[in-house]
Amino acid sequence: MKLLHSQTSPFARLVRVCADELGLTDRIALEAVTVTPTTASAEVAGANPLTKIPTLVLDDGTAIFDSRVIVAYLDTLTDRVLAPREGAARWTVATELAQAIGLLDAALLARYEAFLRPEPLRWEDWSAGQMGKIRRALDAFEGSARSAGPDLTVADIGVACALGYLDLRFPQEDWRAGRPRLAAFYAAFAKKPIWAVTDPNA
Repeated sequence: MKLLHSQTSPFARLVRVCADELGLTDRIALEAVTVTPTTASAEVAGANPLTKIPTLVLDDGTAIFDSRVIVAYLDTLTDRVLAPREGAARWTVATELAQAIGLLDAALLARYEAFLRPEPLRWEDWSAGQMGKIRRALDAFEGSARSAGPDLTVADIGVACALGYLDLRFPQEDWRAGRPRLAAFYAAFAKKPIWAVTDPNA
């Protein structure tokens, strides 16, 4: 398998950390690519018409994309389960993962508005709206239990990736302030060896 990715993409990081938890790292070749909202990568577009990363290309050439879909696929390849298969826990984890990815979506939109859109065209209310989504999601995560241990789920990994991206792109946000449980979870999660390997600054 081949993963088209960027070291700074939190969605690609989600896939790589999940692959590591599942013991699949050695089965996935990494290929770094560059994509932006305004610049298409011919290689990525050849596998994914949306020209988005991460995109996983299987050995037979089949492409799987959207980080949630890739992770769901990887979760079928081993006996280790990152997402419960049934019951209420399944929907709890799925919803929390959606919330983590929604936080990342909002962060990316705020980032694009501030750094890609020409300054005269920037919309402050838009950026403020995205930051409001981020803060509400953080507060919700503070109120729920998180695991950085062997029983962690894909939702826990998604939350960690979202927090790591905030540290990278929004250090002024200081998301740890007033959220001690979330800060403690992230501090424990960041001790995993894969976290240093997938560090955007690595």
